[in-house]
Amino acid sequence: MCTQNLLRIVLMLGLLGSTIVNAQIAGGAPYVSKAAIQDGFALFSKGQVAPIVASKQDYAGVDRAIHNLQADLSKVTQANADIVYDQIPKGKKSIVLIGTLGKHRLIDQLVKNKKLNSSDLPGKWETFSIQTINKPFSNVDKALVIVGSDKRGTIFGAYDVSSQIGVSPWHWWADVPVKTKSALYIKAGSYTQGEPKVKYRGIFINDEAPALSGWTKEKFGGFNHQFYEKVFELILRLKGNFLWPAMWGNAFYDDDPLNAPLADEYGVVISTSHHEPLMRAHDEWRRHGKGQWNYATNDSTLREFWREGIKRMGKNESVVTLAMRGDGDAPMAQGTAIELLERIVKDQRQIINIHQDKSNQAWERSVANNIHSIFSNHTLLQSGKHTLKYWAVDPGVILQNLFIDLGGLKNSYLGPPSNAWQVNTIIPPLNSKQ
Repeated sequence: MCTQNLLRIVLMLGLLGSTIVNAQIAGGAPYVSKAAIQDGFALFSKGQVAPIVASKQDYAGVDRAIHNLQADLSKVTQANADIVYDQIPKGKKSIVLIGTLGKHRLIDQLVKNKKLNSSDLPGKWETFSIQTINKPFSNVDKALVIVGSDKRGTIFGAYDVSSQIGVSPWHWWADVPVKTKSALYIKAGSYTQGEPKVKYRGIFINDEAPALSGWTKEKFGGFNHQFYEKVFELILRLKGNFLWPAMWGNAFYDDDPLNAPLADEYGVVISTSHHEPLMRAHDEWRRHGKGQWNYATNDSTLREFWREGIKRMGKNESVVTLAMRGDGDAPMAQGTAIELLERIVKDQRQIINIHQDKSNQAWERSVANNIHSIFSNHTLLQSGKHTLKYWAVDPGVILQNLFIDLGGLKNSYLGPPSNAWQVNTIIPPLNSKQ
């Protein structure tokens, strides 16, 4: 908790922006009551909190949210909720099941037995369902099930309950007090907010110096993972998913190597701001760059700088910013420089494409038809004649077929439809081939 309430509120509302939604909207329609409800689920009654059943097979970010819900319940009830994994606690007639569809054996069992309706979840983006169920298992009378279509769907479901029982998403940042309650009941039924209308929703930390920078250095030692985990939690409690990190003299990846993996574990998508392309903070160019920040005169150095950003990003869930603007928001060239910008975007797309998924799962998918298939995307900004180049850097590789898809080609080794060109000769290994 912060003892500088006014400072923290000013920082969040003035510097981080108006964010996503306020605490009242975050919870949606009320389904929690302090009074006993007919056929309702007793989340907290007679001094006892219903135990939470999670799964070790679920995402680490889901487990974090479950433990935060446990802490929220403790604040509201002054009692402890037990967390058990992958089994029904003995002697408990009411339980809370929290998990992601396909990642929680007991939840999947309820779906299979047609006791849990999951029809609105498969394939949905960040969707949760909260349902009360009578006699879910032979030795359990009632269950409250919080199930998500994916990782963030489950996380949002857990935090929706936190908001409904009276814990504000701003409880830490704005020192919002938590009122204790003598009982908590969930109304019988099913509750969801559906898919988000906007796919990526979040915060841009901009103009953070000197206020937020000074406060962060004093409280955490800088913009490190201890600071960002508070930001990640706030974003997720507000049902957001996206962050442009602090950029005034700061570099998210470079300042603390734990920042990015922690964001991915929490479930927050990281991107970089409007003049920080390909996952490189602009301050990294000040620290590590060579020469001018000018693609017309220093393109090869800038490409290598950006390649490192994409390589470092790895499998972390990210949104990659393209294009380029001048150093310090100054113009990079006189006039509009449209041709230069087109070349920048084209080269950046190639860098992103080169650093594709190299995981074992990607290999298994690519050789499903006993042929290793590699796909690359190329955007042509103008019509006319174009040259496609490829380099066989591995002497053991033989290019058998080259398909050029003009739109609608299905991923199959059997051959393309009429809307693709095919080079169907076996080409021996060469150092390069055009």
